[in-house]
Order: sequence, then structure tokens, then C-alpha cells
Amino acid sequence: MKGGNSMDQKKIGSFLKELRKEKDITQEQLAEKIKVSGRTVSRWETGSNMPDISLLAQLADFYDVSIPEIIDGERKSENMNEEVKETVLKLSDYTETINQKIKGRLFVLTVIAIIGMIAFVIIEFTGLDTPGSVYERVAGAGLGLDCGMLIVLAMYLSGLLGKIKARREMKRKYNCK
Repeated sequence: MKGGNSMDQKKIGSFLKELRKEKDITQEQLAEKIKVSGRTVSRWETGSNMPDISLLAQLADFYDVSIPEIIDGERKSENMNEEVKETVLKLSDYTETINQKIKGRLFVLTVIAIIGMIAFVIIEFTGLDTPGSVYERVAGAGLGLDCGMLIVLAMYLSGLLGKIKARREMKRKYNCK
């Protein structure tokens, strides 16, 4: 097996040229639109150079194709696009379902943590935490649980925010053409 580089630059180049012709614009007009030189566009279309990764998304957006389509140098069939969209939506629903379960568990854990915190505060303020007593152990456990919960919640929320952002991106990409 030779190197895994199965990208065909010439094919990609001619695909980019085809897309530009469909839009009925010149290399210069495209260059201006995505802020590169006309010469750069020309190099892409002859296959002597490849668009920078950061520009792939712009090109895909502008030409209304997917990044994999550009990399493959051809359009995929429409129903494949539909399948991809459906898979993405199914996956996000799946993630959502799992999130609901996690949220339920987190809620329970949060309630337990709050109870632990209240127990800790009560024990501290009523002076029941005499060294070696059961109350001291309960207070310690309550505090430990709270620290753990805060960490888990922080990790969960930061992950959740990332997912929400990703989901918004997906919706924007697929629903608002």
C-alpha cells in the first residue's frame, strides 16, 4: 500500500473551475470575494496548488457544496446528502436523549449535593462536629460530595455548551440554505 494520499489535485482543480463557471464569475471576482489573489485561484483550478483549509469552508459555503465534495472533486448524489443530513439529525437527537438521561441523573446528584451542603452547614453551626463523631464524618462526606459535584457539573456544562453551539451550527448549515 502506497501513501494514503488519494487526493487528486487536478480533479479538485477542475471541479473548482466547474463550480466557478456555474456561478458565472471570473477568477478575479472569486478571488476578491474570498480575499485571495487571482493568481491563487488560477493555481487552484489548474491543480498546481490547493486551497488553504481555512478557505475550504468559505468555498464550500459560496458554491453550496460540502467540504468532502470539494476534496473528492465531485458532487455527491442528492440522496446521499439527504442521508448525511438525516444521520446528523438522528445523531443529535440520540445525543439529546442521552443528555436528558444525564440531566436527570445530574439533577438527582445536585439535590443530594445541596442536601449534603445543608447537612454540613447545620452540623458546623450547631457545633455537632466534635472530633471523631459521626457528625464530623457526615460533614466531611457532605463537603467531599459537594466538591465532586461542582467539578462534574462544571465539566458537564462546558461540554453541553459546546454541544449546543455545534447543534446551532448544524441547524444553520442545513436548514437555512
